Amino acid sequence: MKKRVKVVGAVAFNERGEILCALRSSTMSHPNLWEFPGGKIEEGELPQESLVREIKEELDCTVNVYELIEDTIYEYENVIVNLLTYKTKITEGKPKAREHAELKWVPLQDLHSLEWAPADISTVDILLADTLIETE
Repeated sequence: MKKRVKVVGAVAFNERGEILCALRSSTMSHPNLWEFPGGKIEEGELPQESLVREIKEELDCTVNVYELIEDTIYEYENVIVNLLTYKTKITEGKPKAREHAELKWVPLQDLHSLEWAPADISTVDILLADTLIETE
């Protein structure tokens, strides 16, 4: 039976409406794919608490966590990932790539130009669909 992992991802917007994207390093599983920064939910943590902790550890920033964007399950070769992505805003610090190969702020409409980790794609699709609704 495959291992199940529950993880959180931060969709962090800046004042220009760009989204912080993180490139998985060559030492991570699914290397060189883009993702929303975040990580595993620890025992007894609320998803929002996990996200605040993970962003502090990974990016050396403090975030406020807002609404849930997507709750998706993706089955990889050897693990089943339940990814919860939340809209967030960095309130303290400048993101530093402590674990990722690269971080970059990407305009919403350019998200599809990146090669995303499969579990993150449904969040990208939702974000782009929301943009279409707002601009019509």
